[in-house]
Parts: sequence; structure tokens; C-alpha cells
Amino acid sequence: MRSPSLSIEAVLKKKVVVAMSGGVDSSVAALLLKEEGYEVIGVTLHLWAEQNLNGQSEVVAAAEEMASRLDIPFHAYDLMSRFRQKVVDPFCHDYLAGRTPNPCILCNQFLKFGELQVITQELGADYLATGHYAARTLIDGHYQVRKGRDAIKDQSYFLFTLQHNQLRHCLFPLGDLTKQQVRDYASRLDLELSEKKESQDICFIPDGDYAAFLSREKDTDHLAGEIVHVSGKVLAKHQGTFHYTVGQRKGLGIGWSEPLYVIALDAANQRVIVGERDCLQGRELSLNRCCLNMGRPEPVFSCSCRIRYRHREAPARVELLDNGKARVVFEQPQEGITPGQAAVFYEDDRVIGGGWIQ
Repeated sequence: MRSPSLSIEAVLKKKVVVAMSGGVDSSVAALLLKEEGYEVIGVTLHLWAEQNLNGQSEVVAAAEEMASRLDIPFHAYDLMSRFRQKVVDPFCHDYLAGRTPNPCILCNQFLKFGELQVITQELGADYLATGHYAARTLIDGHYQVRKGRDAIKDQSYFLFTLQHNQLRHCLFPLGDLTKQQVRDYASRLDLELSEKKESQDICFIPDGDYAAFLSREKDTDHLAGEIVHVSGKVLAKHQGTFHYTVGQRKGLGIGWSEPLYVIALDAANQRVIVGERDCLQGRELSLNRCCLNMGRPEPVFSCSCRIRYRHREAPARVELLDNGKARVVFEQPQEGITPGQAAVFYEDDRVIGGGWIQ
């Protein structure tokens, strides 16, 4: 099996760094590139101390073993302090400020396609490749991210910050493959990875308990407050807004004539605002820190917009404002617009930009 998107570059037989985790996706990506004729170098970033087992990083050990089996050079880099600065600390800050952040996007922006691209250049490689289920496409001389073939696994949403100059030096070997094809390929080659269970959690919170993590990392003892209905009626007490997310229904512990949902988080006043489901509907949102990759954008343009990873894109109009801000208006109301999440713009199957919901 080969990825058809690689054939042009493969003819040149250039050097490529593959970001490896020891898992099935990055291992198959490395193998596909090697079979295409690239000179492949495996690289792993050690990002989080709690991934260690007996003093050694499980991720680094697994990646190094796989690189050895594939007979490719391997390097590991300790970027824990950078990861904390660029990903973990902003995650904690946003959660305690009443937002629901997406740390994987920041990790891709600053570590996997930031620091790792610098490492790629230092190693004298021409390309950086990852096991993302996404692809790149060249439109009028301009590289853009496009959706992966596997609609369920598609990870283009997490890559909205990537720009043309970065994408020129990126390869996504799995972009035109399904997850099942990747697993089948690993199984046929006896990589002993095809049945490995995948983690769906944030790497630095493997048990998924965000509230407990925040309580360990930060002083949260003084953050108790009130749960308030949209009508203004106080319904209950809470131990911190970081225990809640917009759209949450379970765990509120409130008796009411209709099911209640978290509508908004007012961290400044330590209030959790709840209401009936129709209160979750909204037609517009504001963005900051917008990243666009569409040549010369018009000040107002139409697109499809996704407001979280598992959200189905919806038709919208985007108005670009000053200082990296934008206003997005949907044709139809959307449920659960959540500050701290990313809104990503698509044109057909291509990512043309996005920003962070305020």
C-alpha cells in the first residue's frame, strides 16, 4: 500500500523527519515514506514528565524501539519546559478564566510544527512528516491543509494555524488512507501495533479528570460560587467554574422542571449560568488570534465553519476585524458555542483559517 500524494516528492528521494510516538499511525507513516524512497529519520519529543515509567519516557522508549525495527536513525528531544510554557500553562489559565481550551491545537502550532520544524532544519532534512489524518493540497501555487480521507479520523481541524511556508515542507502520509487501512498495513507487516488501543485523552491528563489536574496544578480552594439560572435565580453552589463546560448536562445535581445545561461560565464573578437547551443556541461568535491561509482574504467572505472538533461545519459569513479579530455569523443557529474552543473555516474540504472563540 502506498499513499498516492507522495509520488512527486518521492522521485526526488529527499530526507524527511517523521514525528514518532511508537504508535501505529506514526510508525506506518515512517514505513510508507521509507518504502517511497525517502531517507527517513525518526524524532520524538519528550513533552510531559508524567509519561515516564521507571525514569524513562514510555513514548520515547516505544518510538526508539520502532525506529530500530524500521532500521532508521532516531533522535529524542526534551521539550518539557517549552511544552509547559506553550501548552500546559495556557490550558490551566484558560480553564480557570471560564474558557474550555483545546491544547492539541497549541501543541501542533508551537511544538509539532514549531520546534520540530526547527529540528528538521537542523538535521538537514527537507520535510517534516506526521501521522495526522489530514493532507495538503496545492491551489494556485498556495499550499493548504485539506481533510483526510477518513471522515471519522480527520484531524484537519487541529492544523488550522499552519501556513503555506510551513506546509511546503510538510508531508502527511496517512491523508489518503483510512484508519482501517493503516491498521491492516501494520498487521500485515507484523508491526505488533495494529491492535494497540488509542488514547482519546489529553496526553498530560490521561485519566481525563481535568478538574483534579487543575486542583493539583493551581490554587483552586477559593473559587467556590453560585449556579444561577438564566432568569437570575440562584439554584445551587459550586466549587469552581472549572468543574463545568458549556453544554454540560450531567452532574449539575439540580432539580428543575426541564433538563438544565451549562449556558455560560462567568469566572470573574464565580458564577455558572444554566438554562434550558434552547438557551444554548447562538447565531454568531467573536474570534481573536485569527490565522488565515487563503492568499489575499476579502474583508468579508463565506465559508463553512466548525466550532469544535466533532462539530459538523455550518455555512457562515466571516467579517475580518482589526488586530486578528473576526466576527462569524451562521446561517442557522448553532448549539454550544464555547469560549476557548477554535472555530475553523473550510472551503470545500480545505482549511482556509480559523481563530479562538472569545
